[in-house]
Amino acid sequence: MKIILVDDHPVVRHGLNQTLSLESDMEVIGVANSTGAGIDLIKKEKPDLAIVDLNMPGGGGMELVREIRSCPLDVKIVILTSHASQEEIKEALSLNVEGCVLKEILPEKLVNAIRLVLKGRRYYDPNIMQITLTPNKKDKIDQLTNRELEVLKTLAGGLNNKAIANKLFISESTVKKHISNILDKLELQDRTQAALYSYSKGFGEDEWA
Repeated sequence: MKIILVDDHPVVRHGLNQTLSLESDMEVIGVANSTGAGIDLIKKEKPDLAIVDLNMPGGGGMELVREIRSCPLDVKIVILTSHASQEEIKEALSLNVEGCVLKEILPEKLVNAIRLVLKGRRYYDPNIMQITLTPNKKDKIDQLTNRELEVLKTLAGGLNNKAIANKLFISESTVKKHISNILDKLELQDRTQAALYSYSKGFGEDEWA
């Protein structure tokens, strides 16, 4: 699998390169130190995956993601960050960014996250999800019924209503009712926020493993 690294910090690029070089099935085919350089490199090399710093000169990681997603390229993207706002995470989800990890992630966990993403799954670090949610929304999960909790977990896996219904052997209308109850009880605005909440509880990794 061919990987490109896009980060403006030389130490981070070196550390990532060193970690991935130990994996026999992973090859770093290029590195870039800015958003513009990263976009050009990805378009030229067409890697399987790009690891992109969220905060960089030239527009930042999300600008790169928007540009790459507008092109006919089959490139999976993992965002690397030390922190992220709820709006940034929501945009990442809407742009189908496959992964989001903290810069201090352990090397073995990073490799596992990359492998999940390359299998067509999604990995968002639960610690990032905790940062994006306000404290009063973290303690309401005990209000959910067992079935609502099951539905919440499937939202972390990115399933639509039909897929959830098939997975849990219930009707789509029942799924919609459960999701409505989840939003009310957790005081969340929409399905995306419910997915973020679910990730914050660590359900995302389980659902996609």
